[in-house]
Amino acid sequence: MLKTIRAITLTVCLSAICQSGTSIAAGSGDVTFIHMGDLHGHLIPRPNMREGDPDQGLMMGGLAYVYDEIKKIRKAHPDALLVNGGDTVQGSAEALYTRGGAMVDILNMFKIDAFNPGNWDYLYGTERFRELFAGDKPLANWHALSANLYYSTLYEFPETIYAKQAGQRVLKPYLIRDVNGVRVGIVGLTADRGPQAVSTRVMEGFTMTPGEFEVAAAVPLLRKKHKVDLIVLISERGLGANLEIAETIPGIDIILSSDMHEESRKELIAKSGTILVEEGQDGTIVGELTAHVRNGKMVGHQWTSHRITTKNNQPDPVIAAKIEEIRRPFTKAGFVPHVNPINAAILRTPIDTVIGFTKVPLHRANFAGSKGMNAVIEGSSHDFLADAFRAACDSDLGMIRGFRYGTHIAPGPIKLEDIFHYIPIGPQIGCGKISGDDIHWMLERGADSSLSPYVSWWGGGWQVAFSGLTYDLDPYKEYGNRVSDIRVDGDPIDMEKLYTVGGYWYVDNPDMINRHKAWEINVLKDKDGGILDGTDIVAYYLQMLPDHTVNPEPNRVHLLRPLPKSLNVSKEIQPLKGVYFPDY
Repeated sequence: MLKTIRAITLTVCLSAICQSGTSIAAGSGDVTFIHMGDLHGHLIPRPNMREGDPDQGLMMGGLAYVYDEIKKIRKAHPDALLVNGGDTVQGSAEALYTRGGAMVDILNMFKIDAFNPGNWDYLYGTERFRELFAGDKPLANWHALSANLYYSTLYEFPETIYAKQAGQRVLKPYLIRDVNGVRVGIVGLTADRGPQAVSTRVMEGFTMTPGEFEVAAAVPLLRKKHKVDLIVLISERGLGANLEIAETIPGIDIILSSDMHEESRKELIAKSGTILVEEGQDGTIVGELTAHVRNGKMVGHQWTSHRITTKNNQPDPVIAAKIEEIRRPFTKAGFVPHVNPINAAILRTPIDTVIGFTKVPLHRANFAGSKGMNAVIEGSSHDFLADAFRAACDSDLGMIRGFRYGTHIAPGPIKLEDIFHYIPIGPQIGCGKISGDDIHWMLERGADSSLSPYVSWWGGGWQVAFSGLTYDLDPYKEYGNRVSDIRVDGDPIDMEKLYTVGGYWYVDNPDMINRHKAWEINVLKDKDGGILDGTDIVAYYLQMLPDHTVNPEPNRVHLLRPLPKSLNVSKEIQPLKGVYFPDY
């Protein structure tokens, strides 16, 4: 029944937003796309500490440097279309305390032609999302698109807060642009899920679908009715799921992908001929793709992946000045206290304050097959954070979800703003109890949602991280059999025992830690009973350590067999087709 409602809505909404089709001759010309994505609130450059990366050790990203590259491409291609992939307004202190406003104020200067929101762009709630991206006058002038985002129906949620809009789309599903004699149709997809680590109420009133049905309906409509020559899907479904879409829905020429933070050193070409690319994270890459169209068909293309470094690029002075203005109230230059919009904790320390040190690089970014820890399985940054929560709770275990966003910290000083890149979502830290059996299945579910060969089954992020726990992982086994030899503090796990744990806690889900049922929960407060943000807990942890220096123990997960090789020369962080089961 619900799919039927969606089908009717799709036809009506798609037909309503574009002018009626007319007899238009097939186009010929070249169209250039500039693609960035998964910026995750990063305003300034950060180091690249990925093992084996050709740019290892360089400072990368930063919006002023990103804009420098965009200007270079626009100089060569004045009619280029700039597309911003999702997960933009979350990921830093500046983004958090302005509820995304910091990123909007800067990127409004970029003249973005199309944007597809990501799951983390819903962090500040559905009403803030509407203020930023929906309606006739959104705060972000980025032309947000999503064919698979709806207001919840009364059938799904009888008490939906958007009853008058129930069943309608929140954003336009696509737009059409005429560029250099070519009619271009751009279809947008948001994620198929909201944020998975925060309060369950942030998506209140919104419903997402996987998007395949909507794309399958949009392609022939654009081709036949609107006489589009080139169809581009901008999608937050991630490179793995987008590859599935390309291979099952004919007629898509290009997919500009975001979500998984994969880096397309070389474009991926699907069996269908669709070109797919993704641009890493934090503004470290800007993609340039030129499509050659003749008589209404794409006959060739040229792809360039531009690495954004402080060595290759110069900061645009106008954007740099805007960034300095936005950062000033958060730094020593002009600090004022701020109230966390999610948990009401008070920010009392400038974010550029050094709060500790690290002996080793902290990140979760290594490619699959790396000699070091593979990011989809484990990373030094998550080990460090889980250690902090375990110490704060004086518990058997610390744990944190395997989120993809974050930053890289080079050996040396750790600043408070570094920690906000890891914890920009306003959790408090709860101490409680979870059974050994629940922990076992938490590990199995995490592995399955990251490695399953059924890509549509994947959840958001990578494997959950623990402190105080080690285990073996065989990625080639089936669900329920991948994890073995689980040990807590060196001893075999007792499935019937309740272990004490520390992790994320939200007031809207008071009986959960890390969105998992827990017992006897105590939420950490300051000495006066005040609210503590997760970043406060990490700062206190660093102060407890000798010389305030962290050196997290690596390789807590023993990978029994290496992950599969990449599909092409672009190394993969998460195997794009998952891991098949050769043993069965």
